[in-house]
Amino acid sequence: MRTTVTLDPDSEALVRRLMAEHGISFKRALNDAIRGGMSATASRSKRSTRVRHMGEPTFDLDRALSLSGNLEDEEVIRKMRMGK
Repeated sequence: MRTTVTLDPDSEALVRRLMAEHGISFKRALNDAIRGGMSATASRSKRSTRVRHMGEPTFDLDRALSLSGNLEDEEVIRKMRMGK
């Protein structure tokens, strides 16, 4: 199949590097790069992560961002009082 593809500069550089390293054509380097990326994605999707129960939370997670903001504010005030 023949088609026009617009590559980002970094993608083109990667394809050109493959061409130079392996002494292959642009077409072959691009096809190899696509196949390599697609097969890596397919093999990655077969992996799974084990789920572990970490117990009940010790504080309300619905307000985690608020808690984080308050802790950060306290640290800024502490540093200001120390003259930092």
